Amino acid sequence: MGLAKTVTPLDIEHARSVAVTAAEEAGVLLRGAVAGDLGTRVKDASGDVVTDLDLAAERLIVGHIRNSFPGHRIIGEEFGLLDTAESPWTWLVDALDGTNNVVIGLNTYVVGIALCENNVPVLGAVHDPVAQRTWSAVRGGGALGPGRPMTGPPHRPAACGPILAWTQGYRVRRSDARAMALRLVLESRARRVLQLWTPLLSWVMLARGDIDGFVGYRPQAVDLPAGRLIAQESGIMVLGLDGAPFDERVDVAEESRSFVAGRRELSSELLDMVRAARGVTVDGIG
Repeated sequence: MGLAKTVTPLDIEHARSVAVTAAEEAGVLLRGAVAGDLGTRVKDASGDVVTDLDLAAERLIVGHIRNSFPGHRIIGEEFGLLDTAESPWTWLVDALDGTNNVVIGLNTYVVGIALCENNVPVLGAVHDPVAQRTWSAVRGGGALGPGRPMTGPPHRPAACGPILAWTQGYRVRRSDARAMALRLVLESRARRVLQLWTPLLSWVMLARGDIDGFVGYRPQAVDLPAGRLIAQESGIMVLGLDGAPFDERVDVAEESRSFVAGRRELSSELLDMVRAARGVTVDGIG
């Protein structure tokens, strides 16, 4: 048997402060530049894009983290793994979640930062530069909204079906039968299904009670933990698509990151939708 890793003590509230400050400063940068020349280019074969603004915001956040925690590893949405030193602490940075929105002129984007201890998220921060509001959470310590603790989404009747959000990873093909079946069932049973292209914002909306549920299919690893932790610490239940407890580790295989999340009293209804999709086939779409 191998020896367990020794974790250097960390002031988690100081780490939260660093994350919130970095996210909010990145938000100021983004808010002042989204209307200008973005320097947009295609990032990979999936058609996903990156802008000079993504890179500038990520550099700003990375600088804050390195100054405060020089021994920690950092993984950025754009730059990838920046520090290869062995450390139980890893920061995940999505400096502009919603790049595709910004490129087409939609003012819907956020900044997300998470800190993981041995690959399990322990801190998350999400900042909305447009609304100039920030949410954060510490594992086991609850979530904070603008100026107050988040006590959980209010209970409300889901008249005419729940309002849901959907996200899928950029590498999911348009012809993916599982994704098509899930979307078809959700659309047929929900009051509305939002596809915001900003999953971190969807998590915050779920935590606040603006929407009732959130389903994700093979999402990206870097933009999942911060929002999910905020939602979980606000009382949201997060499960795998099979109904099993969600594997919170950030280093699991892509297929293991699929999830269904919602208020506890709606979990059975949401899982029923997911199960119903197993028997659905979609023909005629290439």
